Amino acid sequence: MRKYELMCILQPDLDENAFKSALERIQGWVGETGGSVDKTEVWGRRKLAYPIRKQTEGQYVLMNITLDPKSTGEVERNIRFLEPVLRHMLTIV
Repeated sequence: MRKYELMCILQPDLDENAFKSALERIQGWVGETGGSVDKTEVWGRRKLAYPIRKQTEGQYVLMNITLDPKSTGEVERNIRFLEPVLRHMLTIV
């Protein structure tokens, strides 16, 4: 098991329920692969450096997770197809 940081930028126009639902789905995928979410920090709405899908702002979320290196591909594949996520990045700590 390794420690990772998962940064996600979600659509800025999500209401609170949709935002929490997207976070719960991501955390659920991490849990399904045998990992755990150690910490979740919501950074809030911030301006993007360049437009993504015609959006100039995004809601930033940083998660510290513990995950098996073999499971990272599956988690990233699921996040890639989650509509509210504009961008994500998974890095080793």
